[in-house]
Amino acid sequence: MTYYYQLGTVPHKRHTQFRDPNGSLYHEELMGIHGFAGIQSLLYHLHPPTQVDKIFLEQPIALEFEEVGALRHRHLRTGNVSSGGDAIAARIPLMANRDVCISVAQPTEPMLYWYRFAHGDEVIFIHEGSGVLESQYGRLPYRPGDYLVIPTGVMWQLLPDTNIAQRMLVIEAQGHIEPPARYLNRYGQFLEHAPYGERDLRPPETLIPHDEIGEFEVRIKAHAPSELSKASRITTYLYHHHPLDVVGWDGYLYPYAFNIADFEPVTGRIHQPPPVHQTFEAPGFVICSFVPRLFDYHPLAIPAPYNHSNVDSDEVLYYVEGNFMSRKGIERSSITVHPNGIPHGPHPGMYEGSIGKERTDELAVMIDTFRPLTLTRQAVELEDAQYSYSWVA
Repeated sequence: MTYYYQLGTVPHKRHTQFRDPNGSLYHEELMGIHGFAGIQSLLYHLHPPTQVDKIFLEQPIALEFEEVGALRHRHLRTGNVSSGGDAIAARIPLMANRDVCISVAQPTEPMLYWYRFAHGDEVIFIHEGSGVLESQYGRLPYRPGDYLVIPTGVMWQLLPDTNIAQRMLVIEAQGHIEPPARYLNRYGQFLEHAPYGERDLRPPETLIPHDEIGEFEVRIKAHAPSELSKASRITTYLYHHHPLDVVGWDGYLYPYAFNIADFEPVTGRIHQPPPVHQTFEAPGFVICSFVPRLFDYHPLAIPAPYNHSNVDSDEVLYYVEGNFMSRKGIERSSITVHPNGIPHGPHPGMYEGSIGKERTDELAVMIDTFRPLTLTRQAVELEDAQYSYSWVA
């Protein structure tokens, strides 16, 4: 839950006359979720945001999935995926279901257009690189370890520092991505036991209203598929005025950054279950952060996770940095997929080998989905085919 924030100039009272120095009215826009019953923000434009010069449809976007095969654990080596293009063009979709699509990207160029997703929120985890996320809400600098949370309908552009390598994990939801409800009180404030709080959320820093005339492109991804075989579509809008013409806004709905280093881990005398690492929730999945932490301190504790069956979820782990206490053969940017229906756990020797150790320095992002995921053909090309047998001593 984001907190109330204001950037730029807004009138004293909402839905009242607000004029520029020449006496012309600014154009108010409400952006909110759940109809008019969810969180919202009010933005004030130099020009009506509805003034569109041209609209045309791009090619449909269809994910290509692997043929259904044997149920097995998977390991994707994404460290050597090809780089190139902007933050949208560089995306390589790896797996999806009706609730979420998970991709990796290594952009090398700034976006020359603006983008919005019409049917859900997005989280971009910045593994490597820095730059600026720019939207109608202003400029939001990003750095390694940031989760960039972008609400549905926000018009954004990613401007990476092109002299620095960029590596990103992209989580595209068919719904809203929010802090877990159990971290909040009934007023929406983070509770004392929450592993992060309002001070850790970074809203846009600066707002620069643009009043240029020209041809400005906005691409909108919409008509998300209800079935995996159907395609989404990109609609291009051309405006004659700069779309980032907001002079001020206020409210609770806006893009923000949260750095994984600000997640405070929960520890205990015995091994804590994965829900203590939960960072966000969304319809059909959760996102968790595994960060450096002290190990369990019961005198007979076994710090490595116990074997477990994912009864109702597929577990996706993106390995960021460090030494991963329960896995062998894992690299930076590796992704493991442990599907529901079969157990998984530490590799041979890792369970016993964790006894007596005091801390872990691993850093990873986990996505647990409550519907089975299907891998794309691009993912299969990155697969370590022997991973399923890696538990054989």
